[in-house]
Amino acid sequence: MVNLTETRIDGGMVYEGHFLKVQRDTIELPDGKRTAREYILHPGAVVILPLLDDGKVLLERQFRYPLHDVFIEFPAGKIDPGEDPLDCAKRELVEETGYTASDWQFVTTIHNAIAYSDEHLDLYLARGLTQGEQKLDDGEFLELFTATIDELLQWVREGKVTDVKTIIGAFWLDKLRAGDWKLD
Repeated sequence: MVNLTETRIDGGMVYEGHFLKVQRDTIELPDGKRTAREYILHPGAVVILPLLDDGKVLLERQFRYPLHDVFIEFPAGKIDPGEDPLDCAKRELVEETGYTASDWQFVTTIHNAIAYSDEHLDLYLARGLTQGEQKLDDGEFLELFTATIDELLQWVREGKVTDVKTIIGAFWLDKLRAGDWKLD
């Protein structure tokens, strides 16, 4: 097997914001040459795949400033320091949607920007949903709606859903529904 490992020589933080940090490291490549790598440090996040009893999924429409557009997404949120990812998923589902779930299952971990970030997202399937009151963060605005898995997949195909975490979640739900994939 070919050695593909890059080794950190030195480096440090070049930007530290409220939410994201940017790191710049000098690294040694497998052939011994040196170069730099810049990447975003991210605390990690969760994505909730809320499946209602009627088989529909609960989705959000939310404006995303970097792309200046409204996106269709599954509920999701940043993991707080020291927070258990499942606890974060439960908290985010209530905050963003008002729903609680009686059945939670871990689905998978994804890395959505491996070329420039260490961000990971843990996906959870939430079932046994009970509606309650939203507890949105200050400055958070979103619209809730439901769709069938087939509608969501069609929107992915048409390019109406482009958010990677939502696309991956839709594919997982389709495979689980068909019995092709099982959760542990």
